[in-house]
Amino acid sequence: MPTMAAEKSDVLLAEQIKQQANEAFKANKFSQAIDLYTKAIELNGQNAVYWANRAFSHAKLEEYGSAIQDASRAIEIDPKYSKGYYRRGAAYLSMGKFKDALKDFQQVKRISPNDPDASKKLKECEKAVTKLKFAEAISVPTSEQRSVAESIDFRTIGAETGSSNHSLQVTAAAVAVAVALLAILMLVVRPIVATMVASAALAAFLVVNKTGWWAGYTDGFLTKSQILNIDVEPQYAGARIEGDVITLDFVKQMMDDFKNQKSLHKRYAFQIVLQTREILMALPSLVDINVPDGKHFTVCGDVHGQFFDLLNIFELNGLPSDENPYLFNGDFVDRGSFSVEVILTLFAFKCMSPSAIHLSRGNHESKSMNKIYGFEGEVRSKLSDKFVELFAEVFCYLPLAHVINEKIFVVHGGLFSTDGVKLSDIRAIDRFCEPPEEGLMCEILWSDPQPNPGRGPSKRGVGLSFGGDVTKRFLKDNNLDLVVRSHEVKDEGYEIEHDGKLITVFSAPNYCDQMGNKGAFIRFEAPSMEPKIVTFSAVPHPDVKPMAFASNFLRMFN
Repeated sequence: MPTMAAEKSDVLLAEQIKQQANEAFKANKFSQAIDLYTKAIELNGQNAVYWANRAFSHAKLEEYGSAIQDASRAIEIDPKYSKGYYRRGAAYLSMGKFKDALKDFQQVKRISPNDPDASKKLKECEKAVTKLKFAEAISVPTSEQRSVAESIDFRTIGAETGSSNHSLQVTAAAVAVAVALLAILMLVVRPIVATMVASAALAAFLVVNKTGWWAGYTDGFLTKSQILNIDVEPQYAGARIEGDVITLDFVKQMMDDFKNQKSLHKRYAFQIVLQTREILMALPSLVDINVPDGKHFTVCGDVHGQFFDLLNIFELNGLPSDENPYLFNGDFVDRGSFSVEVILTLFAFKCMSPSAIHLSRGNHESKSMNKIYGFEGEVRSKLSDKFVELFAEVFCYLPLAHVINEKIFVVHGGLFSTDGVKLSDIRAIDRFCEPPEEGLMCEILWSDPQPNPGRGPSKRGVGLSFGGDVTKRFLKDNNLDLVVRSHEVKDEGYEIEHDGKLITVFSAPNYCDQMGNKGAFIRFEAPSMEPKIVTFSAVPHPDVKPMAFASNFLRMFN
């Protein structure tokens, strides 16, 4: 039995360690803070503050499952500790579990009725739940949903304000043709009336000519290029796609425009996304990639809307091409506030040369994540509501996994809750949907490695954690050598685990402008396919903060 003096000593030491943990937290060293709070808890496990603080640290690392567990423990220790409910509610919000979050914020309000911050967050949470209920009420069953892409003809996209030219031009042309035919008919019957009708036909023709629709005719007919460029305003000075082909020159100009914070015309944005959709639809859920001897291949991890760091990757490693191919391993969007620029750049390279760039789905290529973490808001701000629907649809066509030279398995999240999963099982996944909350597809997108053998609950609250023994059995069962995955920020931009059989690569340096981590990418060269890891630091970007387009309630916690 410990003596009273020893217990008092433990309490004092725990408080000192908590102060060290607080300093680590302030320095954005969240993993270190978690380790220190853990030591304090081991000395004094009945202090609710330690559990709540560790919950906050877990939340900063997006380990929302662990955050909920710690906050719940704080509440058990002290049911009147409002910060326990606050931390748990924030974690629920980050997972999109609005109804659970609402219950916690209601309790915060009961405990602290005069706290204006609690009132504000409760109100935002109530709004989110109301929107969720409304969305559920008007939702259409999946079997009845229609493709938004099939309702879009990018060739007819023009100015959205001050220019309903296309419909006017078409109407005027139709009137001109119809009236001219009528004039011919009347000429046979009544020549005087025919003259009047012919005058009307001339007037209609002048309307057509006035709108510019007739301009550019060659021998009376529009060329294919002119048809494709119809309705792009003459004052638009940005990158243009000539015809159906997306070229390297176009992509370079578009990236340069984005670098200077200029927008791409919606007509070309639609063309890029729709053409990418056609390419992705034809791919299997698991894509096999062959790298010939003497050639190389680059794998990048999460980019998360950090467009200027994406440009830096291309500066360091070259632009995507058939001779310099890439795989971007999911989580292209969200959190960073240049997600539109990132996704249009990656999609444009895919259209330019499908073998130059491969794209894998991450857990953030989904409606629920995009609604919370900024991509949906950014798309509405920079493009339109229609694009929100279109991106959601196209994300469902992204492949889930890749195998390089029959030896390297690349997936965004991780491995599975059961042994015996074969590559054929992954190929057979029907991926054309929003990610489910369980099963192979969920685990591919959400799971994480753990240092201990076996399997454990997910620190994120979705998927699972898996040990080195699980990794080795999966590789052996499928005659593979290595697992490459992303999904987790790492201080050096990468981490090698499970006796060298698993590499995590993360390509968003100084994640969210606060983590201080490096970014990394991996180069493989055939035939050895030994991984060569290149790390890099963050580069400056315009003064637009991460999460600038995120949901109101989430910005409150960031």
